[in-house]
Amino acid sequence: MKKTFATVSLAALIALTACGPKWTESESGYGYNIISQKGGKTLGYTPGSGVGIITDRGYAFKDLNRNGVLDKYEDWRLPAAKRAQDLASQLSIDEIAGLMLYSAHQAIPDSNMSDQQRKFLGEDNLRHVLVTRLASPEIAAKWNNNVQAFVEGVGHGIPANNSSDPRHGSTPTAEYDAGNGGTISLWPSSLGMAATFEPELVEKFGQIASEEYRALGIATALSPQIDLATEPRWSRFSGTFGEDPQLDSDMAKAYVDGFQTSTGKDEIEDGWGYMSVNAMIKHWPSGGPEEGGRDAHYNYGKYAVYPGKNFATHLRPFVEGAMDLRRGTHMASAVMPYYTISYNFDGKDNKVGNSYSKYIITDLLRDTYNFDGVVCSDWGITKDNNSITSFGTTCWGEETRTEVERHFDAILAGIDQFGGNNVKGPVIEAYNMWVKEFGQESADRRFQDSARRLLMNIFRVGLFENPYLDPVASTATVGKPEFMAEGYEAQLKSIVMLKNHGGVLPLAKTTKVYLPRPLQNADLPSRYFQVVDRAEDADVAILFIREPSTGSGYSTEDVAKGGNGYVPISLQYSDYTAEYAREVSIAGGDPKESFTNRSYKGKTVKASNKAEMDIVLETKKAMGDKPVIVIASVGRPMIMSEIEGSADAMLLSFSVQNQAVFDVVSGAFEPSGLLPMQMPADMKTVELQAEDVPHDMECYKDSDGNVYDFAFGLNWKGTIKDARTERYAVLK
Repeated sequence: MKKTFATVSLAALIALTACGPKWTESESGYGYNIISQKGGKTLGYTPGSGVGIITDRGYAFKDLNRNGVLDKYEDWRLPAAKRAQDLASQLSIDEIAGLMLYSAHQAIPDSNMSDQQRKFLGEDNLRHVLVTRLASPEIAAKWNNNVQAFVEGVGHGIPANNSSDPRHGSTPTAEYDAGNGGTISLWPSSLGMAATFEPELVEKFGQIASEEYRALGIATALSPQIDLATEPRWSRFSGTFGEDPQLDSDMAKAYVDGFQTSTGKDEIEDGWGYMSVNAMIKHWPSGGPEEGGRDAHYNYGKYAVYPGKNFATHLRPFVEGAMDLRRGTHMASAVMPYYTISYNFDGKDNKVGNSYSKYIITDLLRDTYNFDGVVCSDWGITKDNNSITSFGTTCWGEETRTEVERHFDAILAGIDQFGGNNVKGPVIEAYNMWVKEFGQESADRRFQDSARRLLMNIFRVGLFENPYLDPVASTATVGKPEFMAEGYEAQLKSIVMLKNHGGVLPLAKTTKVYLPRPLQNADLPSRYFQVVDRAEDADVAILFIREPSTGSGYSTEDVAKGGNGYVPISLQYSDYTAEYAREVSIAGGDPKESFTNRSYKGKTVKASNKAEMDIVLETKKAMGDKPVIVIASVGRPMIMSEIEGSADAMLLSFSVQNQAVFDVVSGAFEPSGLLPMQMPADMKTVELQAEDVPHDMECYKDSDGNVYDFAFGLNWKGTIKDARTERYAVLK
């Protein structure tokens, strides 16, 4: 009996111990408390928010809805899918409408919430905030904490899912010191990262950027932009990974894997976790084939066209890249359609912007390609468009509908969320329209489905457990030296050397260098060479120039003269007359226009920066037989024939620091970048190419006999031929 009693007592003691507290609570010093748990999740909450703590089997849970019961959505032991479904079923239409909003751009100058932010977070139940300028990592962290404490006390305690457009771009004058950090790591543009032809570099970028984002309180990236850039005149070319479908697909896969994947102690479930950042891939089904290169932010660029019947190729970076990942998260968590009306593709007579197209969103994206993540419209699609040239109001194909009707039509098409909309009213009215049209059961099911998807992206990154930040840790993380070093190396790798006549590069430190156009960071060149003030005293000249700029493809002056307003976009410095343009545009038509032909054939456009070409020619004349080195900053293809003959060496830079350029020119780093796009021979081939077809231009052949085709680049030995060119150059 004693043995039995002892055994029972021991079992009871073990049970009692197992059910005892497994957590401790402490103050953070920043206004929120931290609960640490042995074998459980770390929790963060603000005591003043009204949220209490519930215990179960010795573990702690946040009572976010303050009902004294452990709801499924509050139980961090359950999978994210079950938690999201449970919470979606509990939400009122007011709360769901708020989830379906995505704020207008928010600058964060200090740690205090603005009146606008308090309104849309408190009254409109908005939980997705797009942040732009952040004064510092410390301020970003403190602002995030204030926002999270505020929303924690509202309704069901849903955390804010803050987001950002790309913010890791460099500037020419930025300084890099291997021993120091910065405000955030600096990288080349997406086109520059494509020029490295190294997907593993892009994945590394994603890993670093996601860690910095989370330290800033950002859990969603409105990137990557994986439109296939088959139209060389498009102004958003620089934000893409270029025109090649295989390279774009590989880069898209690497980027999203890097951003979304958490490992080790940071992982919560299926690769998701505390270092994960949701990637919103854009712009489905590609904004690349804009007719004439005009952009769909404006009425005059509303049409994407497919003269080469190449629609399926534009889907590849999405379905073969970002939606078919190598890591555990499997596919990008969100998709943003572009503004464009995808015109006459696959036999579809589409007349509405992509966010209003049921075929593009539901039939294609969801049903054909099994995408169950969030579909968020681009910004401003439900607002009235006031003129052909107005910016930010892009209701293409729905111009005659009301704002509420546009919300209804987009939701009917499959949209879950509205970019740039802060007010819940139109979403609620769209719900009421759905009830009237299809019944309340159908309406509840449809809106709860969007809520479930949106909540998944908050649960999976751990925000429901602890959305708070330590400002000191954030400051130490963002832009730390090892992150800055990785970004700078990527900049170096992105630089493409197109020409090196006679092996003029690299230059020795004793070289006397003339800079006809002084740099803003004027002391930089003297760290590498002997800088002289006159061409006659120099051994070589180094000149930094920008690509040609000829406008957006529309001219109010042309309208005033009786024209249709449509003018060419040129990629050359010299005046250009569109002799080979289409007589009749492929697409056209707008309630504000009395015509459908948007042709610009025969019209002339002038570059606003023709002086870039002139200074190259003048410098060559001043230098005589002595070498001229030209560094062109580019974000899309350009016509090289105007300046190549006056350059003994030519490099392309893609939004990098001047310091990186000098490290290449001086031989400190051997150039390794490759062209992520074709460089056209002339504007005739640009006009005759099909907007939707990659690699279909005649490429420029320089005076050394090199052809500036996709995947071309030089190092000190000559034309680069390596594993990268073997994989990609042969696939085009």
